[in-house]
Amino acid sequence: MRNMWMGAAALALAISATAPAAAQALGGEVEKQMPSLMAIYKDFHANPELSFMEVRSAGILAAEARKLGFKVTEKVGGTGVVAVMENGPGPVVMVRADMDGLPVTEQTGLPGASKVRVTTKEGVETGVMHACGHDTHMTAWIGVARLMAANKAKWSGTLVMIGQPAEERGAGARMMLEDGLYTRFPKPEYALAFHDAAQFPAGQIGYTPGYALANVDSVDVTVKGVGGHGAYPQTTKDPIVLASRIVGSLQTLVSREVSPLDSAVVTVGSFHSGAKHNIISDEAKLQLTVRSYSDEVRDHLLDGIARIAKGEAIAAGMPDDKMPVVTVQKDEYTPATFNTPAFTEEMAAFLKTGFGEKRVVQMPPVMGGEDFSRFGREDKNIKSLIVWVGGVPQVEYDAAKKEGRTLPSLHSPFWAPDAPAVISTATEALTSMAMKLMAKG
Repeated sequence: MRNMWMGAAALALAISATAPAAAQALGGEVEKQMPSLMAIYKDFHANPELSFMEVRSAGILAAEARKLGFKVTEKVGGTGVVAVMENGPGPVVMVRADMDGLPVTEQTGLPGASKVRVTTKEGVETGVMHACGHDTHMTAWIGVARLMAANKAKWSGTLVMIGQPAEERGAGARMMLEDGLYTRFPKPEYALAFHDAAQFPAGQIGYTPGYALANVDSVDVTVKGVGGHGAYPQTTKDPIVLASRIVGSLQTLVSREVSPLDSAVVTVGSFHSGAKHNIISDEAKLQLTVRSYSDEVRDHLLDGIARIAKGEAIAAGMPDDKMPVVTVQKDEYTPATFNTPAFTEEMAAFLKTGFGEKRVVQMPPVMGGEDFSRFGREDKNIKSLIVWVGGVPQVEYDAAKKEGRTLPSLHSPFWAPDAPAVISTATEALTSMAMKLMAKG
């Protein structure tokens, strides 16, 4: 993609003088792998696959792991890949990468940009792009597998590496767990992952103890009415007016019912009703995204949406058989991501010894979602951590800051991370943490 080799090399040189000898050696191994890893990255980027369709991507991960001596199982939870390397007694450490792209038409204009177009299961023709950077995740996963295999003499334990489908639909982790991830394969004591970041410079590592990402719920509200002629509204029960009242009242859930010290979002992202100027329809449909951190706040928001919808309908004089229908899309619910606090602080302090204090920084939590959360929630004894790895090219970051302009975000058709910096940083960070956790005494 971008010609950023000089930037990545300079980044490596800048830390080599202060990094411990072990970290320098690992960084050197990463640098040797980078030409091959970048070729794989370009392939992933040019050939993205939507959620539940990650057959080609999964095949690449599986083939790479088999070559390295992992015991590989495919089609776990759909298209998921599980690669296990047993290397003597010791802890079980899991490293996860997600594989799916997004229904976004790439507009970066860069060489190697995705030109893939598909028709979704819903019948919509769309471009496909790794607009969330999962191509960097998969490539770093391969980098970690290579380094761990090459350094087996330095660690003892069991490494479980998973390629996870359908993160963008909030379903892949659940599907893998339901397909026996923790019964068919060694259950981890530690779970590690990373996500590229569009809010800070390439090569910087961000960590957040405790809640890092939010509960994410998709909620549909079907508002019923009595249709009729727009010239005679007195003969109707207008669902647009009722739905509008519901939208307005929903704003009080966060502002008046949730403590200001808690975080919550209720956004109505879609409002559809009617087909012609002079017809009052008999139905309106709302689509909401609902976000929180704690389970208690989540329950309060979901209960509140149902209460408000029903209450406004009663106030509008709707009969019992025309009450709004509130549906929570349970299959796409993403639980809040909680980084085990003490473990997170321990790993952050360790990363600072290799990368330096300036490159490893604590970040505030965000309201985005990540179904990596499920791997730790399944068993509270598992110590779980997902870190951010900055992807914004330093030159672009500095220019945007100086000019006061907004940079492309994740899921943007213009998102173009500094792939070499992301991949090399993530590969080294995940490998070093795994090796520390399984270090020989």
